[in-house]
Formats: sequence, structure tokens, C-alpha cells
Amino acid sequence: LQTRMQSLQPDPKAQYRSVYEALKKIVLTEGFWRPLRGINVTMLGAGPAHAMYFACYEKMKKSLSDIIQHGGNSHLANGIAGSVATLLHDAVMNPAEVVKQRMQMFNSPYKSVVACIRTVQKTEGFGAFYRSYTTQLTMNVPFQAIHFITYEFMQEQINPHREYNPRSHIVSGAIAGAVAAAATTPLDVCKTLLNTQENMALSSVNISGHLSGMVNAFKTVYQLGGISGYFRGVQARVIYQMPSTAIAWSVYEFFKYFLTKHKLEKRT
Repeated sequence: LQTRMQSLQPDPKAQYRSVYEALKKIVLTEGFWRPLRGINVTMLGAGPAHAMYFACYEKMKKSLSDIIQHGGNSHLANGIAGSVATLLHDAVMNPAEVVKQRMQMFNSPYKSVVACIRTVQKTEGFGAFYRSYTTQLTMNVPFQAIHFITYEFMQEQINPHREYNPRSHIVSGAIAGAVAAAATTPLDVCKTLLNTQENMALSSVNISGHLSGMVNAFKTVYQLGGISGYFRGVQARVIYQMPSTAIAWSVYEFFKYFLTKHKLEKRT
């Protein structure tokens, strides 16, 4: 949905006024499973990507907090740790995101994930899978910094003793995801344009060939949609991120609690 709603020059058949209307129209005209196209490639990359992400975050947060605030909770440490963890996460997820978004475009020419990978590799080269990597990092580093700082701040407010409390992890995760998603929507619109290389959008502003680079993407989005163009799909993005970050944090906190408890039991 987000990919479709962020389309800057959509096909007349793929113009949507709201998230609900988009979902209804896609399901009715393109089939029930269409909104989930390309999700298998995302799921395949998400496991190892998230494992590295949280392991790196936890280690760096602890080390930096010891240096900056002698073991206390440092917002600066949380932000830096989240940003560094993002570098590893995105190296795995960026190619998966390119494939997923190309398969979710209206009238996507790709029949399957493997066909999409082969065609992109053959016609645009390996670099196409990382064309939006710097943009992804430009977006995800501030996203994750805001996300981790907001999550830890919310935990301070509603779970000051830092006990395992599923409700507090879900609420903090959802709020952190919503705040970070809304704040970084303009960068996400640029990333979608770089990933999908929409022909109609690019030809309408006389761009032939491939669009690359964050600065070019920012200029093109402004040419196509003005200031409001930067906030296309903000609703879909926030709705998507809230459950996503709430689930990620609650699962992570559960395993952290479970493994820590298991370790302590083994020691005693």
C-alpha cells in the first residue's frame, strides 16, 4: 500500500484517496493476495537482519552508556547505538526492499521474486539493489535514532524499573514507531522513487535513464508534488510502523527476559 500511495505519477487506475480505499481497490481488481506480493523476500532477510540489529544495539548501548553516563541511561548512547545497528540491518534489507517494492508496483512486469532479481541484475546490474542504500541510511539513521531514543524515553516514563512488562513494551514500541515514521516520511518518499524508478514520473520531468542519489530524488519529488509530495503515504507509513515496532520490541524484550532468566537460573 505504502509503495502504491507514494507513487508520484500513478497510473489513472492506481490513484487512491485513502489507505482503506487503496486496500479495497487492490483486493477487488488485482486479487486478495496482491497487497502481500514480495513479502516472502522481506521475511527471508528480516530474520538475520534483525538478529544483527538488536545484538549490535544492545552491545553498543551498554558500552556507550558506561562511557557517557557511567552505566546510566544515556539518550545519546541509545541514538548512536541504534544508528550503527542500522548500517548492518540495511546492508541485508536494502536488496530485499528493492525486490519487494518492484513487485508491488501497479502493473509490475515481474512474475516472481527470482524473475525480478534476475531481470534487475541483467538489465541494471548489481548496483541497482543498492541504488537507494545511501538514501536508506540517510532515512533510517535518523529514523532509528528517533525510534530508540523515543522507546527508551517512554520506558523511563511508564516502566522506570525496567522490568519485563509486555504492555509497556508494546505501548512504547508503537509510540516510538509512529513518531519516527512521521518524522522521516519525506526521506521515505525519495527512497520509494529511487527503488521503483517510476517511468511515468521520471519522463514527466524530462529525466531519461535512471534516477540516482538523494539530492536528485529530493529535487524530483518537489518538482512532481511540491511540499505535500514529501508527505505522500504518511498515514500508511505510520499505520504500518506502529504494529511493526510494537511487535519487534515485545518479541525482543521477551527473549531478552527469557534468556537472562535462564542464565541466572543456570548460575544459581
